[in-house]
Amino acid sequence: MKKILILILFTMSLNVVAQNTMSPELLWKLGRVTALGISKDGKNVIYSVSTPSIEENKSSSKFYTIPVIGGNATEVKDTKDLLIDKNISPDGKYIVYNEEVKIDKVHGKDYYPELEKSNVQIYNGLDYRHWDTWNEGKFNHVFYKENKEKSVGIDLLKGENFDSPQKPFGGDEDYIWSPDSKSILYVCKKEAGTKYAISTNTNIYEYNLETEKTINRTEANLGYDTNPVFSPQGNLTYLQMKRDGYEADKNDIIVDFKGMKMNLTANWDNSVSSFSWSKDGKKVYFLAAIDGTQQLFEVNFPGLTKIAITVTQLTFGDFDVHDIVDITADNAIVTRTDMNHALEIYSYNLKKKTWLQLTKVNNDAYAKLSLPKYERRYVTTTDSKKMLVWVILPPNFDATKKYPTLLYCQGGPQSPLTQSYSFRWNFSLMASQGYIVVAPNRRGMYGHGQAWNEQISGDWGGQVMQDYLSAIDDVSKEKYVDKTRLGCVGASYGGYSVFYLAGIHNNRFKSFIAHDGVFNTQSMFGTTEEVFFNNWDFGGAYWEKDNRIAQQTYTKFNPINYVEKWNTPILIIQGGNDFRVPIGQGQEAFQAAQLRGINSRFLYFPEENHWVLKPQNAQVWQKEFYKWLKETL
Repeated sequence: MKKILILILFTMSLNVVAQNTMSPELLWKLGRVTALGISKDGKNVIYSVSTPSIEENKSSSKFYTIPVIGGNATEVKDTKDLLIDKNISPDGKYIVYNEEVKIDKVHGKDYYPELEKSNVQIYNGLDYRHWDTWNEGKFNHVFYKENKEKSVGIDLLKGENFDSPQKPFGGDEDYIWSPDSKSILYVCKKEAGTKYAISTNTNIYEYNLETEKTINRTEANLGYDTNPVFSPQGNLTYLQMKRDGYEADKNDIIVDFKGMKMNLTANWDNSVSSFSWSKDGKKVYFLAAIDGTQQLFEVNFPGLTKIAITVTQLTFGDFDVHDIVDITADNAIVTRTDMNHALEIYSYNLKKKTWLQLTKVNNDAYAKLSLPKYERRYVTTTDSKKMLVWVILPPNFDATKKYPTLLYCQGGPQSPLTQSYSFRWNFSLMASQGYIVVAPNRRGMYGHGQAWNEQISGDWGGQVMQDYLSAIDDVSKEKYVDKTRLGCVGASYGGYSVFYLAGIHNNRFKSFIAHDGVFNTQSMFGTTEEVFFNNWDFGGAYWEKDNRIAQQTYTKFNPINYVEKWNTPILIIQGGNDFRVPIGQGQEAFQAAQLRGINSRFLYFPEENHWVLKPQNAQVWQKEFYKWLKETL
């Protein structure tokens, strides 16, 4: 009887531990906060909370207000009358909106109306598919109409086979009213077909309502021009990348002032992600990655004075400032995350440098958990650089024990690895399953200067691979790391990294997981939809035999050429609707592993794209991810 009682108490203690750490099920029960803006009277923050339902396989949203000075949240049914409608012209006479318009013939029945039951698509150029949808000859167009019932909309891009808002992710931030209500400005890449697929030359156009004429406000710049906003004094402001075809170029804040294009961040060695003007028009607040986090900065606007332009970092800490919601004289209303906490809305006092958490949607859920600990570690690379490595330790970490350890390989390849909170690649969840996570800010990461970010282009299998190995080798020196149980995981470029490391790791790793990774650089070049990306990052096409950088990409840096050295179990995950890293990449890798007799599994999501968005699919992803690690690590 005594043995039975001890067994019951032991089982109960295990259940308590299980309930006190993050699980895939709990992760997908957390509320997902989106800040919508500040109320018209400036007193409240308006936000939504989306909650996934695993049972119903969809998410539902509710809307709330909360005082900007802090207080209780109030649920509201509709936010229409609470927020300033940015689609209505400043004088209130017009409304701007967007609709999809059929322009090009694509389907067999477009060409042959008598064959209306045919199921054929005919293309004369590239851009025949993008991200996760096929081009059916329909384009997003911006319209405006009088602000009254039964008014007829006018198409600003009538007859043009271009998109505004931009596909696949553009929204109503891609078009704005001029302060005098006389014109509409919109973002558009006015290239079609193959030219569209090889270019990033996105411009800001201005349509005059009276003359019905359109001018290009950024014609001189050949790269991205996006995020148009007018300053309080009426100066057009936007983000700009200079080089055509380079999607990860330095992003600068440009002010179109009295005929001059003033670059406020030209002499600052990092890249801007978003910005907002101060109410008096004397400063621009912006967000940017810096040393493994994303923080709030400000830069002064000198106008015609001789005052020097100075960038100042305003927030500091191991967290990400994710969005700027509003800036008042004393406070910045922002959203914030860290590796252990999903996004919430905060108020940051610019003078006192103090934080006030406004929304607390998930506080109760986190209060019941033992959370991992994350540490900064600086590792010396093989070329004698200092590299930040995030190390995430399991809850209730005990340095006298040994833990299986995962090397996490970030995608991008040029994207920051900061204190963000993912609902799939969640470091807190990984560590809560008993794994140490090693996440290096390797070459190609924003936040460490432009040279560090750019080095990876044309060198996918070079220095960055040594960065990965330097990180895992350095952390593996710790006694609490079980060097016989090292795993390597990643998605997209991170998936490429997994495939490549599988051929050169010298038996460091016991298990691999690659999600939507590039396996064969040559077939990737031939099937991906945004050709400009591979033109830049691969150095060119595989048929350019005199192009040394390109040929290195397709030979030395091609994971397919190292398959004969594969000797480690590998899980390969692939989305059927991923047109960025198409299905053949995962298929080729799985087939190679199987035919070589390597323990391998293919996890295929027919309806998912580069991500996994449906709740039940996401749960299968998580279960298979950790099941594989349990089986092989």
